[in-house]
Amino acid sequence: MNTTVLLVEDEKLLSESIAQYLSNSGLVCTQAYTYNSAVNKLGEAEFDCIVIDIGLPDGSGIDLITYIKKKKLEAGLIIISARNSLDDKLEGFTTGADDFIVKPFHLSELNARINAIIRRKKFDGKETLEYNEIAIKLESRAVFVKETKINLTKKEFELLVYFISNANKIITKDAIAYSLWKNNADLAVSSDIIYTHIKNLRKKISRKRCQRLCECRIRYWV
Repeated sequence: MNTTVLLVEDEKLLSESIAQYLSNSGLVCTQAYTYNSAVNKLGEAEFDCIVIDIGLPDGSGIDLITYIKKKKLEAGLIIISARNSLDDKLEGFTTGADDFIVKPFHLSELNARINAIIRRKKFDGKETLEYNEIAIKLESRAVFVKETKINLTKKEFELLVYFISNANKIITKDAIAYSLWKNNADLAVSSDIIYTHIKNLRKKISRKRCQRLCECRIRYWV
């Protein structure tokens, strides 16, 4: 389940540095250098979090947040700015920002704040996602079945979170491919690839004699 971030920052070197760090941390980062470019990006795709500089060459980051709120987009919003006045912070939070980081900042701090906002929005602030005998530590990406840790690959972990997050829905192959592979260059993910990941996930869960997830979720696809 790829986590997508839109970075709206006009300083290109800084933008490249941030985008590279976020990508290396497992996030999918799209860059926009202007207000108008950001509006266009928002019309093309959905994002889990939007990181916005206040000062843009053709507009204001505050105005962009107002636009996002008017469109009722559900992405988390983080302001990054060299301005450190109380008035700027109050204006940002009043407009609808979830967080405000003053430049210069450590990239690890930005990454942590992005993940915290996404976790809060997706899972109501829960640190642990639970389903019957399965517990998932979202921050550390650790998975436990009956309190015994199991080792999953990155894609198996994403599948498990996706299944549990959609526990009352029938999931199709196309839905899985779009949600977990939508940012890959090749969107034509084969059925065999998806089936292999699901089969491996089922085996690892079944070894711990935990059948309920397999029976009520994965059976709909296979």
